[in-house]
Amino acid sequence: MRLFFKLLAVLVLGLSLGACSMFGHKRETIDTMSVEKLYATAHDDVMNGDYAAATKAYQRLIARFPSGDYNEQAQLELAYSQYKDNQPDDAYSTINRFIKTYPTQKHVDYAYYLRGLINFGRTSGVIERFISREGSQARRDQAYNLQAFDDFAELARRFPDSAYTADARQRMIYLRNILAQYEINVAEFYLRNKAFVAAADRAQYVVEHYQQAPQTGDALAILTRSYLALDQKEQAENVRKVLALNYPDHPYLTDPKWPHAPSTLRKLIPFSGHH
Repeated sequence: MRLFFKLLAVLVLGLSLGACSMFGHKRETIDTMSVEKLYATAHDDVMNGDYAAATKAYQRLIARFPSGDYNEQAQLELAYSQYKDNQPDDAYSTINRFIKTYPTQKHVDYAYYLRGLINFGRTSGVIERFISREGSQARRDQAYNLQAFDDFAELARRFPDSAYTADARQRMIYLRNILAQYEINVAEFYLRNKAFVAAADRAQYVVEHYQQAPQTGDALAILTRSYLALDQKEQAENVRKVLALNYPDHPYLTDPKWPHAPSTLRKLIPFSGHH
């Protein structure tokens, strides 16, 4: 990410190397600086990790110079500053406005990637929160995970050759597994509380929507147990055969009382990182 902004700085500031001159020793502020100097100041704040100052400077640049290349670039970097300054709502609004206003801008692929990162960073510990029965927060986290997945998917669809697409695809796999595990945890909760129809519904959802997720084996096991509890023995045996064929080492096949405790997040595929 730092390399990205360093390259941008060279490109943008290279257009006006001779435009930034100082007149005596008069102190300049973001209300009096030229657009070139103001952009350079904001960019330096980003590079120094002072995201609050960068946000303020970018916002002032956008207000004082409402058009032009600097304004355009400042909007993109403002979204990044807000994201790093833990202002996800503002960052998401800024990046959406940028995408809508500049759909063909040369760095719009990064804008889609940043939009995914913003939602990706909104959640943490969703599985643990569900286990501790903070269900409403977990559901909100799932909404952000779904949105992040869609954001990364749109980047991959629109810009398959982008430098950010490989990382986005890895994050999509991670998110898919998170989403599948959440459904499994809900299904197990229903199973332990003898709500077998609800458990079967959740498990079936995983089988239908997350076929490539490692949690599909758990879904088939829960579906088998639910069908047995509902006295649907033929359906239970059919699902068990599918489980044995595709997941021959699943613990349910040797321990019909599986699961004994709430699941924990597992088998997630790691992703390399842009930050």
